[in-house]
Amino acid sequence: MTRLTAGTLALTAVLLVGCAVQPPATQTRDDLYVVLPNREGNAGAVTVTHAGSEQVLDGPYAAARIKVEGRLETGVATEQEVREAFGPALAAQPLRPVSFTLYFVLGRDDLTPESRPTLESILAEIRRRPAAEIVVIGHTDRVGSVQNNDALSLQRAEKVRGELLRLGVPFDRVQVAGRGAREPLIPTEDQVPEPRNRRVEITVR
Repeated sequence: MTRLTAGTLALTAVLLVGCAVQPPATQTRDDLYVVLPNREGNAGAVTVTHAGSEQVLDGPYAAARIKVEGRLETGVATEQEVREAFGPALAAQPLRPVSFTLYFVLGRDDLTPESRPTLESILAEIRRRPAAEIVVIGHTDRVGSVQNNDALSLQRAEKVRGELLRLGVPFDRVQVAGRGAREPLIPTEDQVPEPRNRRVEITVR
């Protein structure tokens, strides 16, 4: 039979007490939050709250990470980090809608020379999508009557649809509408010509 001396008993008690009061290991995790920019490089904002701390992420690739429970760290993520962390999820997302603007000659449905190259960009975007839907909205400036501008805006939208059909886009993929002078980019008085309002907006989704 093993005999325990008083000294041995005391040491055993100390070891037991030491095990009982040892602090728990720090909990670790790896949460990453990133604000991704759109195609134009603009970003929205998101608020991340953890353990009483609140951080607003409001710039492209602004990031917050929680690696240790109770600690919220902020910074900027790299594109490589985003690909590694979110690659499969991003790949599974549908493509975002993309918008284009074409401009027109005063009082007519003729594209300005500067706008013609944009048609190829629109076509390239359509070809990226297996079942693209295209919405074409025509607009005018405030020169002319309401009735004439309504007709002209639709005429411009139809002209763009015709260009897309000529390039091989199926007719049933393109929706058209005219807004007349109701939705100007640049507000003006009646009968004031404004080139930026003489436009067709194309959304590919």
